[in-house]
Amino acid sequence: MRIVNHDGRLTLLDPAPDDHGGPDDLRGVDVGRASGGRFAADPQAVYDRWAEFRDWAATASLADAAPLDPDRLGALTPRPPQVFAIGLNYRDHAAESGMGVPTEPVVFTKYASSFTGPRGAIRLSPGNVDWEVELVAVIGEGGHDIPAARGWEHVAGLTIGQDLSDRTTQFAAPPAQFGLGKSYPGFSPVGPALVTVDELRAAGHDPDDLELGCLVNGESVQKGRSGAMVFGVGEIVARLSAIVTLLPGDVVFTGTPAGIGAGMSPPRFLGDGDELVSWCSGLGQMQHRFVGGAS
Repeated sequence: MRIVNHDGRLTLLDPAPDDHGGPDDLRGVDVGRASGGRFAADPQAVYDRWAEFRDWAATASLADAAPLDPDRLGALTPRPPQVFAIGLNYRDHAAESGMGVPTEPVVFTKYASSFTGPRGAIRLSPGNVDWEVELVAVIGEGGHDIPAARGWEHVAGLTIGQDLSDRTTQFAAPPAQFGLGKSYPGFSPVGPALVTVDELRAAGHDPDDLELGCLVNGESVQKGRSGAMVFGVGEIVARLSAIVTLLPGDVVFTGTPAGIGAGMSPPRFLGDGDELVSWCSGLGQMQHRFVGGAS
């Protein structure tokens, strides 16, 4: 199953988009109308009834699927109750950052006001803006103290994210302000679709080992595999839930592989007019254009 936020309404997709292709050929059915009002049109509300919705979607008719405008796709989780992000979760990224490989997850938070959809313009903040492509997990069933072996059972699905980072704000003073530097408006784009684990496996993808990357103005700057994460998705769910209670609709940014602009010599950052394409096997791609500094 794949779902999107189209014009602010929850939409069930048919057919699945190509791995690295753009979402130009998307078709889907409006869930609120197709379910006769059983499920709300609000994309965020579905996670509170995820198991019930999943069962309904498995037999829902897609005969009335209509073309969707990719430029009207929004964030899959427009108002997540909690947002977690895992730092230094790839060994090569830890090395380019001059840090050791963590023995415990490095956790920080991002703010929901920074969320946006998988396409469109993002306004640059005043500082040096960097890219960080990430695999993002959305929680479908909450809980506390979840065993790692059952972590995937609590995940509604996966999508692509960018943990865009104003490095100037992030490192303005010790200790680093990770949450603030990564939460300017539009700095948490996610999409294009939420893809369930069973859908990925049916298409021949291993949810524990997906290839992901991003390009700036057509040049590949990041490329890695989620199988190289220090802490995999199931382990992240376990480590987070050992302390906090996870809630339906929570979002987890799982970390970025090497290739960030701050790690280049000389450092390279996003500028006015730059185009950023973020992709992940089985999940599709996002496309964003950056416009000159904050007003």
